[in-house]
Amino acid sequence: MIGRRRSRASDGRPRVTVYSRPGCHLCDDAREVVAAVCDELGEEFEEISIDGDADLAARFGHEIPVTFVDGRQHDFWRVSPERLRAALTR
Repeated sequence: MIGRRRSRASDGRPRVTVYSRPGCHLCDDAREVVAAVCDELGEEFEEISIDGDADLAARFGHEIPVTFVDGRQHDFWRVSPERLRAALTR
């Protein structure tokens, strides 16, 4: 939407982070939900691939996609648009 200010966390980063990996169908689904909700609410999100990062792969390898809101883990495997919307509007 033209003229809509995009919200960011206090550290300047997007409020929503999605940890994923290429070729993951659940990650593709999560990205669509996150993008739609963020667009609706004027938020930004970032997506970080766990591939190539041993620490991230060890932490999230069996739970991707994993979403964080405001630096705290919010969901894994599936993203509920209702839950994400509620977390972003609190």
